[in-house]
Amino acid sequence: MTASSAKIALESNITAAPLNVEEAVRDRYSAAAQNKEAALCCPVEYDWKYLAAIPDEIIERDYGCGDPSQFVNPGDTVLDLGSGGGKICYIAAQVAGSAGKVIGVDCNDDMLALARKYQPDMASKLGYANVEFRKGKIQDLKLNLELLDGLLADHPVQTSTDWLELETQSQRLRDTKPLIEADSIDVIVSNCVLNLVREDDRRQLFAEMFRTLRRGGRAVISDIVSDEDVPEALRNDARLWSGCMSGAYREDLFLKAFEDAGFYGIEIVKRQTEPWAVVDGIEFRSMTVRAWKGKEGPCLERKQAVVYNGPWKAVIDDDGHRLNRGERIAVCDKTFNIYTSEPYGSQITPLPPAGNIPLELAGSFDCRKTTIRDPRETKGSSPGLTMLPSADCCSPDGGCC
Repeated sequence: MTASSAKIALESNITAAPLNVEEAVRDRYSAAAQNKEAALCCPVEYDWKYLAAIPDEIIERDYGCGDPSQFVNPGDTVLDLGSGGGKICYIAAQVAGSAGKVIGVDCNDDMLALARKYQPDMASKLGYANVEFRKGKIQDLKLNLELLDGLLADHPVQTSTDWLELETQSQRLRDTKPLIEADSIDVIVSNCVLNLVREDDRRQLFAEMFRTLRRGGRAVISDIVSDEDVPEALRNDARLWSGCMSGAYREDLFLKAFEDAGFYGIEIVKRQTEPWAVVDGIEFRSMTVRAWKGKEGPCLERKQAVVYNGPWKAVIDDDGHRLNRGERIAVCDKTFNIYTSEPYGSQITPLPPAGNIPLELAGSFDCRKTTIRDPRETKGSSPGLTMLPSADCCSPDGGCC
């Protein structure tokens, strides 16, 4: 869809009353689960070898703006936020394989019914059953809404006292039977859903993503973002909100939301060049962001260092550490492990210490300052050793051994 063809004429009778975001989203996506709605689609190229196994009805009722399943690895435990009809889940199931597990979370009954309808068929095609769908709100991944439905069936809410008791029981469910356990997920994916969450719940949404990921896990989120702030008048338009525009994050603030939640290594892995839609001059486009969990914890001194290879003269990480190209920067054990893994590993040369320092014997390391590591702390040879190349290092034909 081009920017010109996606230009939207706003209705003149936009109500001044606050928009009920959840109702607008629920109504539109319930209808879209029954009949395909092209306006909810953003052009995405998926790998056809994975789509071939997925029923046409799911593909036709899928609404997204990216393909975060590209970042799933074999054996991963995957959580899909706002899983809808299940397409990304069923793609991820094929990538994760029989050793992996895929959990889709959605609160729309019609979309859940569509996704669950084909579970036996997909298990038969793949030769294993590694997908399940759970009912919940993505900003509250502790509350299992189907367990809550059971409570309501047994104890209908008729008075304010009933309501207060329901709140107590809901919290008990969160504490004792969470929808998604803490530190249980390798990769969280989501396809054009976070922008549908009302703004008051977004800090909790990112906190829940962080809570459920394992240390070293990552979130890969495809969503619609805007290049400017979306004005209040547009935010009160139910169709634009449910259409993934009015609730869009501004591009830079989308990245900041990950940072504020405690993620590190935050990067834009894909950004649509041309806007998907333009409303009153504001451009809306698809963007996929990847971010990692695992920088929390103590800073311990184990005499490690890293060298930033370039190409920039210097870079600053999410904790304010400055790495100057080519310098032996002293780092704590936690930072050393982060820098030598994704997404930094290809840009870093690790310099382990001359001798191993057990964690239980490691002292504290001050990460608030940048310190150059003395080369003698990372050398493996004796300080006074002299080594010269042997006379026969080079072969007669001119090659070096």
